[in-house]
Amino acid sequence: MDWAMGLVVLVAGAVALAALARRFGIGEPFVLTVAGVIASYLPFVPEVDIEPELVLLGLLPPLLYTTAIRTSLVDFRPKKVSITFMAVGLVLFTAFAVGGVVYWLLPVPFSAAVAIGAVVAPPDAVAATAVARRVGMPRRIVTLLEGESLFNDATALTTLRTAIAAMAGSITLWEAGADFLAAAGGGALIGIAAAVLLGFVRRRITDPMLDTSVSFLAPWIAYLPAEAVHSSGVIAVVTCGLILGHQAPHWQSAASRIAEHTNWRTIQFIMESAVFLLIGLQVRHIVEEAWHSDLPHGTLLLACAAVLVTVIVARPLWVFPTTYVAWHWEGRRQGKPKPLAANMAVVSWAGMRGVVTLAAALLLPADTPERATLTLLAVVVVAGTLLLQGGSLPWLVRTLRLRGPSHGEDLLQEANLLQQATSAGLTALEDSIGEETPPDVVEALRNRVTYRSRSAWELLGRSESQRITPSGEYRRLRLAMLAAERETVLRVRDSGTVDQEVLQQVMAALDLEESTIDRVQEASDAGEPLAAPKTGGCEHLRAAPHVAVPDTPDACGECLEEGLVWVHLRMCLECGHVACCDSSQGNHATRHFHHTGHAVMRSVEPGESWRWCYLDELLG
Repeated sequence: MDWAMGLVVLVAGAVALAALARRFGIGEPFVLTVAGVIASYLPFVPEVDIEPELVLLGLLPPLLYTTAIRTSLVDFRPKKVSITFMAVGLVLFTAFAVGGVVYWLLPVPFSAAVAIGAVVAPPDAVAATAVARRVGMPRRIVTLLEGESLFNDATALTTLRTAIAAMAGSITLWEAGADFLAAAGGGALIGIAAAVLLGFVRRRITDPMLDTSVSFLAPWIAYLPAEAVHSSGVIAVVTCGLILGHQAPHWQSAASRIAEHTNWRTIQFIMESAVFLLIGLQVRHIVEEAWHSDLPHGTLLLACAAVLVTVIVARPLWVFPTTYVAWHWEGRRQGKPKPLAANMAVVSWAGMRGVVTLAAALLLPADTPERATLTLLAVVVVAGTLLLQGGSLPWLVRTLRLRGPSHGEDLLQEANLLQQATSAGLTALEDSIGEETPPDVVEALRNRVTYRSRSAWELLGRSESQRITPSGEYRRLRLAMLAAERETVLRVRDSGTVDQEVLQQVMAALDLEESTIDRVQEASDAGEPLAAPKTGGCEHLRAAPHVAVPDTPDACGECLEEGLVWVHLRMCLECGHVACCDSSQGNHATRHFHHTGHAVMRSVEPGESWRWCYLDELLG
């Protein structure tokens, strides 16, 4: 009962502190770690010991899996060289750099020094993604950090296992290299096999509850067999997660994907919050054990400071040159610009360590010389990087003026993609109409997909506080209707005249519809030009100018003549005619295209410069 109560208090405290950190805009890892350190010195808080198996078996697989299934395999491929340099090269470079410092300062064999170097080498997947999401880093940086954090634990744990074997004098350099390659390759093969097996099962499951249950087992289905044959369980989990995430639209139903996404996000939030609090709770007794060892206090403090500095400095020393090497290797052939120094600076500073480092430190054999001191070095690196780097990373991103994902540009891309999907859906509708298909059904389907596409375009341009849009009014009125409908259903429930199963079905239908009604979120970059990406596949966009002289600035002439109200304005880039968008009553911009054949228009809403080709249905 005591451990159960402690677990409840731990999770509840972690969630509450994470919620407070979000409320006040402070980094969650920073708040939770500091709170854990403070709590570890309170007299009524018991000493917390993390079992390595709990982290490496209970926490690491699901945390890696939930990150992997959300990582884009398409975005991952172009950065495979950069990610390999970070996840393998940087870990080995840091491990041997720290090993050299520890071997120089402490009376330990070189194999033990490299072992603790491997322990502190890998930045934590949880810390990296948690800070990156809150700071709002550019997506290319987040992709690199996520890719690194997914695979670097495998490199570190394999290096640690090799170093421990070397401490026992049972392995040579060539055997170490062969063991490393076998562990990595075996883990990848087992991850692929696990993904194929799970995909075979999922294609035959239609119940979202059963599919979610299979999803909960997936990390261990990949991890345990890999570890059983002494391969990398981390690589197996990551490989399996990447494949399952990429194939989810083919292997899972829509309901299963929604359930999986929601459940894993909840699990990730609880585990991440508990992990950082556990890190802080470990500090007191580890510090006391090392402080009361036979090592002089001056040497202990010097070793802690030197290792922390080495870990922090080794990262930029590796990142800056290898980033240029990776660009020459893969980026230049893909036509990408040279890497920016500001981006490399942020990647260099985003080296926060986490609970995996602490768990790995506890894997050191009990007879390791100066084991308590080596464990303290791991604690210092974790706490120091979380507090120094994690706490200052938002300031660094703001100082370097790095622009995170633009909500407005995301909406523009979403509208473009929905437009293409809508066109494909309408074509499929026309091809599927039969002789007995009721015309009103066809018209209802056309209206439904057209409304969805237009709603996405309406989120661009002026805010709904300035201009009422059809989709905005639909949301407002439908939410009011749903509230009244739910109130009626609840009154019937309380009267006891209808069976509970019937009531649950009706409530589920109302909840599902309300969950699909988008709340309007305006672009946060209102002062920045909202431009579409370059489109190389449309000759009309390439030939069209970016500006033209408007015939009726800031107004739709046809709407004025007909007494109509427009939503957003567009301008023909061939003749300068200004007309209203498809969400407006008149649809005059599209009518102008059909009447004249002028293919390209652009938005003339404040802060927008994107263009649209009617013929190819592409942004540019």
